[in-house]
Amino acid sequence: MNAAFSWSRFLAVLLKEFIQMRRDRLTFAMMVGIPLIQLVLFGFAINTDPKHLPTALIIADHSEFSRSVLAALSNSGYFQVVAVVGSETEAERLLAEGDVQFVVNIPENFGRRLVRGERPALLVEADATDPAATNNAIAALVTVGQTVLTRDLAGVLSRLQSGPPPFEVRIHRRYNPEGITQYNIVPGLMGVILTMTMIMMTALAMTRERERGTMEALLATPVNPLEVMIGKIVPYILVGYIQITLILVVSHIAFEVPVQGSVVLLLACALVFMLANLSVGMLFSTIAKNQMQAMQMTFFFFLPSILLSGFMFPFRGMPYWAQHLGEILPLTHFLRIVRGILLKGNGPGEVLPNLWPLVAFMLAVILLGLKRYRRTLD
Repeated sequence: MNAAFSWSRFLAVLLKEFIQMRRDRLTFAMMVGIPLIQLVLFGFAINTDPKHLPTALIIADHSEFSRSVLAALSNSGYFQVVAVVGSETEAERLLAEGDVQFVVNIPENFGRRLVRGERPALLVEADATDPAATNNAIAALVTVGQTVLTRDLAGVLSRLQSGPPPFEVRIHRRYNPEGITQYNIVPGLMGVILTMTMIMMTALAMTRERERGTMEALLATPVNPLEVMIGKIVPYILVGYIQITLILVVSHIAFEVPVQGSVVLLLACALVFMLANLSVGMLFSTIAKNQMQAMQMTFFFFLPSILLSGFMFPFRGMPYWAQHLGEILPLTHFLRIVRGILLKGNGPGEVLPNLWPLVAFMLAVILLGLKRYRRTLD
């Protein structure tokens, strides 16, 4: 054994590693690509103080004071009026489907009662399924209530400024009145765990067969690509349902997460979500040359899914380009579905807007996977 350090041997080993790295281009791309994705997402997309939250208005009073209050809400930066509705029922629907984060209700005779010094109430309903997305906006509401009418209450009305704020802001947190973080995180974990396990297990299963040489035996059998894909994913669907059952039971018992909607509907939507993730895993297995690459590609998909889906950070706090990327990811839609069913009691009508993107994603990836699988056969 030669213990002396040799520069020539060191350079030989160094050169060998560079050559090996050049041959394994996919791994090298992952090593460079994943840090870049983290840099872009954490630097540009993550924002824990979401603004311009979609807001619906119910306006039953058209006085100058009402207009001042609405202008102040808009100027605060936290509220963006996207709809003016005529009834509580319509506002309820918008909140249930997640189209708006807030509903501001200016009651009838708001201005007249304010002049009389009766302190009328401004009613605000907030979708509190994600407390982090609404807390700062609710805090801004209190400030608006104290300062918005300072300029309007002049002359004989200046007496209204000497006491408490001239109107009261009543905030009703819907679906999660106490703002419990576990109600948002624990149901979301169901989607995160399914995403990680479904994609990784499927991707590893196919690449493992290729590494062990059993892929040739599978190719020698008279099965077509669709039969192979279905046969591969069905066992993992059963595993996924076991995971869902465990999460539902533990979250309900240990964290007291409510189950307001239909569990059967949730299980049906989960099937589409699992198929979408399993199809991604199958697609990765046709690209990866070994199990290490399959795991790297899983992480490559998992990272943006976690950061852009609204699981860790408020979805509406991200810039529009990041929200558009997030809308492509299955986890984004499944989080809305599972939180909607468990916390809001959503039914098929409210679930459908987030279900069809899952179906479209699944079909697109399956077609791509079948195409890649035929290339593998060639």
